[in-house]
Amino acid sequence: MAQSPEMRASDVDRDRVAAVLREHTAQGRITMDEFNERLEQLYQSKTYGELARLTADLPDVDLRNRPAKLTESTPAPKSGMHSGMRAAWSAWAAASSINWVIWLIVSVTSGHMIYPWPLWVMGPWGAILLISTIFGTGPKRQ
Repeated sequence: MAQSPEMRASDVDRDRVAAVLREHTAQGRITMDEFNERLEQLYQSKTYGELARLTADLPDVDLRNRPAKLTESTPAPKSGMHSGMRAAWSAWAAASSINWVIWLIVSVTSGHMIYPWPLWVMGPWGAILLISTIFGTGPKRQ
């Protein structure tokens, strides 16, 4: 059944047109102001004809076969460690630092050095991270 301009459009139809408008904005065919104006009109549209008028002055875009964003100018990761492992080490370092600061404050304010309990926080966690870093499989390469 052909879609006549008078037929009512669904939310899925409006979302599809919004994706096309976003792509045209990303490609520089319309400005952000034009995009916002068209988006406002888009969600007020009720029929296929009103939706078609929003993109009538723009070429067709195939959203399934967009060019890859990765180019030769994309910088390579700084280290061989994937971002998840870097995040895990960062969390370990932050938690260890906070625990050592708390230990130091308590030791100074109590007047004597207390047992270095932060070792029990950072030791096992750090050992597991170290083993994962050394023997882990790393990022999946395609």
